[in-house]
Amino acid sequence: MKTKAVRMYGTDDLRLEEFELPQIKEDEILVKIMSDSICMSTYKLVKQGKKHKRAPQNMDTNPVIVGHECSGLIVEVGNKWKDHFRPGQKFSLQPALNYMGKLDSPGYSYEFCGGACTYCIMPNEVMELGCLLDYTGESFFEASLGEPMSCIIGGFHANYHTNKRNYDHAMGTKTDGNILIMGGCGPMGLGAVSYGLQFENKPKRIVVTDISDERIARAKEVISEETALERGIQLLYVNTAKMKDPISELMAITGGHGYDDVFVYVPVKEVAEMGDKLLAFDGCMNFFAGPSDSQFQAEINLYNCHYTSTHIMGTTGGNTDDLVEANQLSAKGAIEAAVMVTHIGGIDSIAEATKNLPSIPGGKKLTYTQFDMPLTAIGDFEELGKTDPLFQKLSESCKAHKGLWNGEAEKILFHHFGINPKEL
Repeated sequence: MKTKAVRMYGTDDLRLEEFELPQIKEDEILVKIMSDSICMSTYKLVKQGKKHKRAPQNMDTNPVIVGHECSGLIVEVGNKWKDHFRPGQKFSLQPALNYMGKLDSPGYSYEFCGGACTYCIMPNEVMELGCLLDYTGESFFEASLGEPMSCIIGGFHANYHTNKRNYDHAMGTKTDGNILIMGGCGPMGLGAVSYGLQFENKPKRIVVTDISDERIARAKEVISEETALERGIQLLYVNTAKMKDPISELMAITGGHGYDDVFVYVPVKEVAEMGDKLLAFDGCMNFFAGPSDSQFQAEINLYNCHYTSTHIMGTTGGNTDDLVEANQLSAKGAIEAAVMVTHIGGIDSIAEATKNLPSIPGGKKLTYTQFDMPLTAIGDFEELGKTDPLFQKLSESCKAHKGLWNGEAEKILFHHFGINPKEL
């Protein structure tokens, strides 16, 4: 059958093309992609081309389908998997396969498997590794956002703390501790705030830094400090660019204790060094932001590392358990992954949006692959709605949900473009 997909041929070379998919093998599964959010990791792939560790060296002749934050419907199941999957079943995808020492991953490495398409083929290893997951939520976009949320969840679980009595590590952020999320008013940072407010290791305080009053204002709208207080957690958004002495002022918020868990969400040397200086005794700093520069470095205080047990780590991606948790929490409304989304588009918007991702303001760019639609900021819906009935409906729906994208808005889009979300 034919598919339409955004394929990568090399550095900065993305093309939206229609081509024929081969017949699936007995150990493969054909899927219909409904939504795919654009990840900064795909931008890095596009900029690095064949130098990227997940990129095949023959992509100029065998291009790969990009995109990995996807969800959709199972269309056809090979004989090997007929007892495990069925046509019409909703799915989400864990793209971090870690398969037999290989770095191959959907959205990076496969000619016929990726999220930026109408249909694609899941190879055997995706199912073998339990990475094609059943999804029971109502909205496809929440399953797409399950992958970035799983990365956030993985970071919270991977942080650890030590003690002087034995060599056991207590996994996860510290209960009743202070959490600092640096550069936290972007899409992933807001996802971290949403998750941190309900994490089982309940913190006493979450402090979120940024240098933009505009981003901070939006953050307060979608996750208010009052909402956090209702859960018994103090949530503070602060603009460090307006502080005379950010380190002393941030330290003062904790009464001089420091931060038990620091997450660095922007790959900026000065931010990482500030985070290191703000660590409490036995504090753990997670360098979450992945830099494009392979020589990226920052100075850390090894005196504190030795005497006060501060430690630094980094996480990239989440595992399958993290994705299962993300899907379950989204399905029951415990987290709001929609706080990450600021733009909506169709399959025709993916290539240009991906190539220019850092220069497009806002958060996550969520795309629906079964139709064409220009990439549009949710903040522009109201103005566009003055002349376009579709955007009027979308604007009203988002306003009714704290300005956030939501399941009702997704259904409005599907109805407008004549898409039956259950049709294979």
